[in-house]
Amino acid sequence: MARRGEDIRLITAREWHAGGVPVSLDTDAEPWVLPTRTFGRHPALFLYSLLPLWRALGADWDVIDIHEEPFALATAEILLLRWLRRQRAPYLLYSAQNIAKRYPAPFRWFERAALRGAAGLSVCNSAAGEICVAKGFPGAPTLIPLGVDDSSDADAGSRADAGAGADRGHPTADAPIVVGFVGRLVEEKGVQVLLEAVAAQSKLRVRLAGSGPLADEIVPRAESLGITDRVELVGAIAPERMGEFYASIDVLAVPSVPTPRWTEQFGRVAVEAMASGVPVVSSDAGALPDVVGGAGLVVPHGDATALAGALLQASGPERDALRAAGFARAADCSWDAVTDQYQRLYRAAARTTTDVVHRELQIVVVAYGGPDMLRRALEPVAELPVTVVDNSSMPEIRDLCAELGVRYLDPGANLGFGAAVNLALREPGHPGADVLLLNPDAVIGAADVQLLHQRLRADPMFASVGPAQVDESGKSARVRWPFPSPFGAWVDAIGLGRMRSDRQGFVIGSVLLLRAEALAQVGGFDERFFLYAEETDWAYRAHLLGWRHEVVDDVQALHVGAGTSSDPRRRDAMFFASQERYLRKHFGAGGWASARLAAWLGASARAFVLRGERGAAARRRAALYRLGPVRVEARFRGET
Repeated sequence: MARRGEDIRLITAREWHAGGVPVSLDTDAEPWVLPTRTFGRHPALFLYSLLPLWRALGADWDVIDIHEEPFALATAEILLLRWLRRQRAPYLLYSAQNIAKRYPAPFRWFERAALRGAAGLSVCNSAAGEICVAKGFPGAPTLIPLGVDDSSDADAGSRADAGAGADRGHPTADAPIVVGFVGRLVEEKGVQVLLEAVAAQSKLRVRLAGSGPLADEIVPRAESLGITDRVELVGAIAPERMGEFYASIDVLAVPSVPTPRWTEQFGRVAVEAMASGVPVVSSDAGALPDVVGGAGLVVPHGDATALAGALLQASGPERDALRAAGFARAADCSWDAVTDQYQRLYRAAARTTTDVVHRELQIVVVAYGGPDMLRRALEPVAELPVTVVDNSSMPEIRDLCAELGVRYLDPGANLGFGAAVNLALREPGHPGADVLLLNPDAVIGAADVQLLHQRLRADPMFASVGPAQVDESGKSARVRWPFPSPFGAWVDAIGLGRMRSDRQGFVIGSVLLLRAEALAQVGGFDERFFLYAEETDWAYRAHLLGWRHEVVDDVQALHVGAGTSSDPRRRDAMFFASQERYLRKHFGAGGWASARLAAWLGASARAFVLRGERGAAARRRAALYRLGPVRVEARFRGET
């Protein structure tokens, strides 16, 4: 990034222990690198010297990337200093932790607070991203591989096409196959499994590069297996000599074995070997299938027989194909490719991406039956790009879409609203487009849609905009609401809900235009919300990431309402069940318990005071909250 002209300041440890080996920062480091004293050696329990951080955080930055795990003490230290310094630059986090762990207090509190406030998250494996989202990160994690230096293989693609081999060339039928291993000599790296694989096939011999607790056990183990003459220990290898090592082997083995507390988070050596033209065979531990799969061979962890067979296979007829695929995979992990992704991530977090005045517009309608109602919604906008996801799988709706010339998708089941929208977003044509969500019980004209689109693009901070709405009698309906919260539930319970400000709230999803950039940063809808509150959840996650939501008052839509269910009891159960999911997700079990108590007390009081239908509705709501909305919804959906 520095070579590309970005203004970078890197604060890093002056000295560190990597794999038990002390590492010192080069004395000729670039002037933008600030070596800093650290206290402690545990990756989650060390601290940086305060003064350099304090000084740096007082400067004017576009973005701050905290390249430590969210639960780390150093992360909490940096965020505390950022707050004390009143530093307003958005911050990003990094995670490689692909085993779901519940850390002791206060580390799990640090973790959740850090994730909730982050403007972006980079991860080196998909599982780490899923874990961070489950623990509170509001957006879509960005998967960025660990970088490898492929400068020595700048013409790797042309060499692969020409069929040129590595320095050792293509193994002959009678020649031994030299298997390489690079890593710590510990049980979880699968060294013992690799020795058993070598013992199972007489053509295999192995070169072990690395050090660790098992170093003294390798020779005795090789003797017991009768393969002493086929096992070579070369010790730790300096980074600048790794090219020589890769040139001396026919295939690299990464036979890691996961444990309850550890698994592979990436597997950089696999990509380094691919960049050097060496085929790779790995186990299925952790992130290895994502890194190696499709460019190498993956076998079950701990299976020496399968490993031995794959090592032979990778050195045989498939070698050239694996090398070509490996070069392509390594190119995805080149520093240029990694830098491209980080620049996009930083610009999105800092909102410095050049705003596109005009973007394509796509309309998504999720249908639940009711062809006549759907026709009423589609006809005014049929001239625009429209996709209908038919959760009812009705032939009449398919025919209607064909008649009007709109795209029709039949998922084959009722996916719910959020999952159906996500399905449409994955279709060709939607990436990079702004998306209008249109309920089948709502009507808006094409000209009004275009005006809505202009208003969305006019402010780069708008994640979503919606029109004013009226019902069939012409009565205005409320379309902006404050975000639900335990505090808000108590305010509603005592009858002061209308006094809550909705300026930082959301716009309902019956007619809602979503910005493409916000969709990219926030991600799609949470599919755990079957119906209702999915747009509330999406809008709240966007709000946490710094976006805003707005109502365009001079654009109007007609919304009939209740178009997804004719049974008010079922509709109420689904609505309040979604509220429960939302509150549990964003405020935890304690927050939900508080909100539930407030809602039950408020409904019970209204049931005592009110008469007629309003009193009956209050009694139903009180019963719903007493039993638990999700439980009641399960009954309506035929679940136990």
